[in-house]
Amino acid sequence: MKAPADTAVVVPIKSFRSAKTRLSGVLNDADRRALAERCAEVVLDASRPLTVFVVCDDPEVADWARGRGARVVSPDRPGLNEAVTAGRGTARDHGFERVLVVHGDLPRAETLSPLADESGDVVIVPDRRADGTNALLVPSTSDFVFRYGPGSFDAHLAEARRCGLTVRIVNRPDLALDIDTLDDLRAAGITGITQPGLPQK
Repeated sequence: MKAPADTAVVVPIKSFRSAKTRLSGVLNDADRRALAERCAEVVLDASRPLTVFVVCDDPEVADWARGRGARVVSPDRPGLNEAVTAGRGTARDHGFERVLVVHGDLPRAETLSPLADESGDVVIVPDRRADGTNALLVPSTSDFVFRYGPGSFDAHLAEARRCGLTVRIVNRPDLALDIDTLDDLRAAGITGITQPGLPQK
């Protein structure tokens, strides 16, 4: 598949060692680390053949990302919104006109490049509860402000309107499920055993 030359993927990833602490009651440290790394691998695989910028402040994650062909961005400030803003800026500086921000905890992610061909200035892929934003395509040069957090789906819709940008909402089952809760683990078919496996795509 030919990659849209004007679009880059931005994936914010925290330390694998400290990932998914909300699942500490059902998964031990090794399980959570393995889960976080495997989900991130799925997302990077799904990003091909687009150029990927991984935003992280963890040396281990940075080495891991470079080993998989991604470029690494070190954010100046902590926080998810700050991380993706840094990623967008770096992608813009490298000549990309649009950025596709994708969470690194999507265990079923499939090919992302079709999103770059969707109509609309902004493309939003909501989570399965229509509350969060699991993938977000925006122009790299706009003043669009990222608003990740509770209710980010509605917040990003409002932000696009504020910027005068057209919006397309795309519902994709493979991108709707992110892993935050025990219910998410069950929906993904992941059980609380050592080195949990992920369902095949």
